[in-house]
Amino acid sequence: MEEYLQTNEVIDWKHPEVLKLAQTIASSHRTSEATAKACFEWVRDEIHHSYDYQMNPVTCRASDVLQHKTGYCYAKSHLLAALLRANGIPTGFCYQRLSIDDKGTPYSLHGFNAVYLPEVGWHRVDARGNRGGVDAQFTPPQERLAFKIQLPEEADFQAIFSEPLQIVVETLQAHNTWDELLRHLPDVTLKSWKQYGLVS
Repeated sequence: MEEYLQTNEVIDWKHPEVLKLAQTIASSHRTSEATAKACFEWVRDEIHHSYDYQMNPVTCRASDVLQHKTGYCYAKSHLLAALLRANGIPTGFCYQRLSIDDKGTPYSLHGFNAVYLPEVGWHRVDARGNRGGVDAQFTPPQERLAFKIQLPEEADFQAIFSEPLQIVVETLQAHNTWDELLRHLPDVTLKSWKQYGLVS
């Protein structure tokens, strides 16, 4: 589990503000599951999804997501991972491939998290932020993610990565505004999934 607790440039959980928030949230809870749920709900509800709220700048690093209070799904997953890891809770990264308009092409990756809970094992959670038609919750052992697979070219991948996919990080770092990123959302074709070790 050590690799799912690491700090790095993107998941910078040792940043003073990230660490402070992680400790503040944990101080009100007695179990790792309760702390995990509280961290999830904080990121889901307090960090504005960049597209939903049309907010800048594009964030990637956990501390930047916290500072600017906004991020795309990927960035929000980076902050959630940082808060959980700061509390000693192993956390990884998961992805789906979804149609951007629910009608087909174009497609993009959607990022969320998996958290390891002693009583449950790995449990996937999606802190992208709720809205009409989206009601993601922390309800182990049942999953309640933001989106369901509906089209043949969409995919729900079960792999749990210890670090965000490089294509996601590079895309976030290459764009400055929410609308610019919206036109260049990261995607990996189904034929290319094998290089990431993904299995649908």
